[in-house]
Amino acid sequence: MKVPENEVKALTNSITQLLSSLSSSVPQAQCFKSKWSIISSKLSTLESLVSDLCNSCSATTTSATGSLAVDLLQSLVTTLTDALSLCMLCHAPTPPHGKLKTQNDVDSITAKLDNHTRDLDVLIKSGVLLHPQNAVVAAAPAATTPTRESVRAEFRNLITRLQIGSTESKNSVLDSVLNLLQEDDKNVLIAVAQGIVPVLVRTLDSNTHHLEMKEKIVAAIAKISTVDSIKHVLIAEGLGLLNNLLRVLESGSVFAKEKSCIVLQVLSNSKENTRAIGSRGGVSSLLEICNDGTPNSQAMAAGVLRILSVYPEIKENFIEENAVMILLGLSNSGTILAQENAIGCLNNLVVKDDNLKLLIAREGVIESMKNYWDSINSVQNLEVAIVMIQILASCPLIVENLVADGFLNRVAGVLSCGVLGCRIAAAKAVYELSYNTKTRKELGEIGCISALVRMMDGKAVEEKEVAAKALSSLMAFPGNRRIFKKEEKGIVSAVQLLDPLVQNLDKKYPVLILISLVHSKKCRKQMVGSGACSHLQKLVEMENVDGAKKLLESLGRGKLWGVFGIH
Repeated sequence: MKVPENEVKALTNSITQLLSSLSSSVPQAQCFKSKWSIISSKLSTLESLVSDLCNSCSATTTSATGSLAVDLLQSLVTTLTDALSLCMLCHAPTPPHGKLKTQNDVDSITAKLDNHTRDLDVLIKSGVLLHPQNAVVAAAPAATTPTRESVRAEFRNLITRLQIGSTESKNSVLDSVLNLLQEDDKNVLIAVAQGIVPVLVRTLDSNTHHLEMKEKIVAAIAKISTVDSIKHVLIAEGLGLLNNLLRVLESGSVFAKEKSCIVLQVLSNSKENTRAIGSRGGVSSLLEICNDGTPNSQAMAAGVLRILSVYPEIKENFIEENAVMILLGLSNSGTILAQENAIGCLNNLVVKDDNLKLLIAREGVIESMKNYWDSINSVQNLEVAIVMIQILASCPLIVENLVADGFLNRVAGVLSCGVLGCRIAAAKAVYELSYNTKTRKELGEIGCISALVRMMDGKAVEEKEVAAKALSSLMAFPGNRRIFKKEEKGIVSAVQLLDPLVQNLDKKYPVLILISLVHSKKCRKQMVGSGACSHLQKLVEMENVDGAKKLLESLGRGKLWGVFGIH
């Protein structure tokens, strides 16, 4: 439906007359002359914008955007009428309503005119008046294009409306924005391409006291943050967005806090943002949510803390806020996701601090890990617990307790699972747990050798290395060497790791495995047959692998022993 041209023209004529009358009236003002002079300087800009808007409206075919233009013009008529009346009152040296009230009224009129100028400029530059939704859809040739184009047009319209008008109208627009964003991730991509992110951030910044709007804006930004390919757009908003989200954490609703945490998990991947969160009290606010929030908000807050805890410079913030005890509590009582994030955060905090390891051990972390381990159904969620066991096992004063509480069997059972991260973490834990002959013997008896041999043949270099490292420790027990010899691919897999072409792998671990077996004629023969001498010669020339020369010499003597019949 086309906007009635008579209505637009009537409003334009009224505005033109009011602008002319106001321009003539301003020089006669006797009080607040400087303020009226500022207002006068704005009138020509308004007149030009109204003319441009009028021309745009005459070309539009959509009632929605056209009615928005009419609303703006009607609102401007009201403001200019009030401005003219106020100006006439100021013709007297002493305004009838008193100087203080009149000054406030003049300032209010100035602010309204600024808003009208901004709103008119936004509406004209947005292009929605020249590219209405119906026209775009009608012109679309392909069967699937109209829907996509209509969404683009709708977002252009909504983004424009979000920047102009009253708070109530913007609040209503946000409902439509959220509905479109929730429908499909493709809609999210379209919205971001149309420039919705900076508009949402500015709207959030200018409406910090409107709780309902804050909730909706943060919910919209949270939805955008779930689409990986456009997360960089949020990060680009920097401290402006971050500071608003931190304010939400301090004083927002439960819903808004939860959504803020979702966005903060994205923003925390920037080191600059991480420092800002730490310096602006973000750690304290997040820990408070972990303590008192809803189950969902606790999980989200712990997720942000887990990312932040990676950075050493933030660690002091955690210690000051008693984070360790709060996270321990959450690891016992939260949802599975909350527990996982809390344990992951603790891992980052205590990994290089034996004092903290001892603290959490005294506070019952081992029992917590047992309960967590036994309560989850997905192996994927086990990784953080396995890492925790590996970290604790690296402390001599704790490792015996882990063995006594049955973690040898728990860890060994994960070595053959289908999740790479869990296998790697388990192999690292095996290395730490094999701290004496007794545990090495037990780990060998419960099947670790076979599982680790299979891991040496895996695709990931890290998996190969951690498996070889664990085996190098287990092979110190003679019984484990006998088990290893029975593994068909054991020696072959270890020899393959010596190949210099296998990069980013510490060769000392396969060397240690083979050295432990070199006294066996059968094993020497397998090593030589698998190409160990060639690989070792290259490693010796590189002069950076401990034990390579010793192993090569042992294999060389083995060849001579064979020639002379020495066994």
